[in-house]
Amino acid sequence: MKRFIFLLLLPLIMLGWLSTSLYTVDFTEYAYVTRFGQPVGTFDGSAQAGLRVKCPWPIDSVWRVDRRLQSFDLPTTEALTRDPASGTVDKTLAVDAYVSWCIPDSDAADRFLRSVGTVPAANKILTPQLTGKLAAYVSASSLDQLLSVALPTEAEKRADEFQKQLLTSELKDKVLREYGIELVTVRVRRLSYPEAVRTSIYERIRSERARKVAEYENQGRREANAILIKAEQERRKIEAEAKARKQTIEGLADVEADRLRNEAHSKNPEFYAFLQRLKSVQSILADTRDVLLLSLNHDLFKLLKEPPKEKP
Repeated sequence: MKRFIFLLLLPLIMLGWLSTSLYTVDFTEYAYVTRFGQPVGTFDGSAQAGLRVKCPWPIDSVWRVDRRLQSFDLPTTEALTRDPASGTVDKTLAVDAYVSWCIPDSDAADRFLRSVGTVPAANKILTPQLTGKLAAYVSASSLDQLLSVALPTEAEKRADEFQKQLLTSELKDKVLREYGIELVTVRVRRLSYPEAVRTSIYERIRSERARKVAEYENQGRREANAILIKAEQERRKIEAEAKARKQTIEGLADVEADRLRNEAHSKNPEFYAFLQRLKSVQSILADTRDVLLLSLNHDLFKLLKEPPKEKP
């Protein structure tokens, strides 16, 4: 009975064992085939994708590695910036960046699997090399170069310059030669102050802004005082000129009035005297609210009843 069961299962076991000789290569991966631990070949999915045959397990084994672009975030790096004026240390910045890399070809995949093996291991190898260069670049730059506001085209140029400084040909050749990794991009995600010093920095910014506000207010008061002083001088000048002009006009008017009075007096002295007396009475009556009881024989009524006649 046992022999019958064994003979029944043996074809299934053989079929399952032989099925391990078939494997597929996906378009997004490299397939690395080894025979008893020794490499047999590396197949690139971009050109050799599809069903393939190998010796059954455990004679041949297939290791797979992704050929697509890989990205990971570098740990936050704290670095000191440089003061361009004095050349001394200025402020501490926390830099967040990310890295993109890939395995370019079959030979690189062979080196990658021999030296690294997995994507997390590759990220672990690249991290210290890139964070060191990142800290060195930030330390050699001023705060204005890193944080100044720029146009999109200018910002893109700065990002390219940043990548150029980090991804040197020496570093790219080294990781490709030793690990089969091609570094593609390194970009800054965020620049900020470390959490430990943010409160003090914010207080410093507030005090600096308050100092600027006080300076602007003092400058505004000085300019306002200067404007008021100038306006007062202009007012006094205009008033002096107006008074001088008024006196001139009044003097000319008095001269003209005297001329007219003399002329009128010379033509009819009696009528002129009548007008002057009438004017005096008018001024007396205008300056008082008293009630006057006068007789009809008063000189005033006599003056009104019998005014002098104007000479022809």
